[in-house]
Amino acid sequence: MPSRIEDYGLIGDCQTAALVAKNGSIDWLCFPRFDSPACFAALLGTEEHGRWELCPIDEPKGVSRCYLPGTLILETEYQMASGAVKVLDFMPIRREDPDVVRIVSGVRGSVKMRTELVLRFDYGSVIPWVRRRE
Repeated sequence: MPSRIEDYGLIGDCQTAALVAKNGSIDWLCFPRFDSPACFAALLGTEEHGRWELCPIDEPKGVSRCYLPGTLILETEYQMASGAVKVLDFMPIRREDPDVVRIVSGVRGSVKMRTELVLRFDYGSVIPWVRRRE
């Protein structure tokens, strides 16, 4: 189930943009341009239509968001019983290939995080073959 529209923040690189929910899920992204088919389209359906979730494992006590001054760098801070953590989300102006950058930094205490990447092409209709390498 997608978040309410007011719970999304926008990040972009002047050629495409992504919508980042307060819960840490990128639910909309068209790569490599605005008019390309979406590879994250959970905004239109379910997480099975593609998303990238990066969030605390436990339910936060509070969530605050802001853009760093003069930028489209979205900062989300999660307040937890065990501590606090900040996540920076942005898309740098590209030289060649587009990028989505997500940086997690601890503020205080200890916060366990999780990430889940559900990559789907063509608005969730194409499931890619993915293999993990270490």
